Amino acid sequence: MKAKEIQELIDFISKSGLDEVNIETEQFKIKVRKNSEVKQQIITPTTPTTIAVPAATPAAAPVATEENGTSPAAEPATEPSKNGYTEIKSPMIGTFYRAAGPDTEAFVVVGDKISVGQTVCIVEAMKLFNEIESEVAGTIIKVLVDNSTPVEYDQPLFLIDPA
Repeated sequence: MKAKEIQELIDFISKSGLDEVNIETEQFKIKVRKNSEVKQQIITPTTPTTIAVPAATPAAAPVATEENGTSPAAEPATEPSKNGYTEIKSPMIGTFYRAAGPDTEAFVVVGDKISVGQTVCIVEAMKLFNEIESEVAGTIIKVLVDNSTPVEYDQPLFLIDPA
């Protein structure tokens, strides 16, 4: 299923009176639910690859399902660590970029003070560039991932001192 087809499906469902739709084929499973708290649409193919697409409309957002059909628990993008710092984690699988382009400055560097909602990096998945915003205010203590490297879902990207 291509990104445009997914977009059209979401638009159709958001205009219909349906609150939830489940579609399952040999290649993928998709669950679309209106008024969900999920900010990203995640499609889980039956093969190990995960495809992420930016949210088309705030009214509809697919939710990933595990192979047994259950929804994984929503995990926070930030989590306190043992040393009192908070981690900003990757919400998806993709390639981590510290800047919007090769000739531009990094969104944040060590020592920067950040606020809630501030873009801290980009994670590219299938040629779609997803801006990752901070869910916590504080100071960047450490960048945990090198630029242009692959990242996994829930992998820590930054250490933040919330004090």
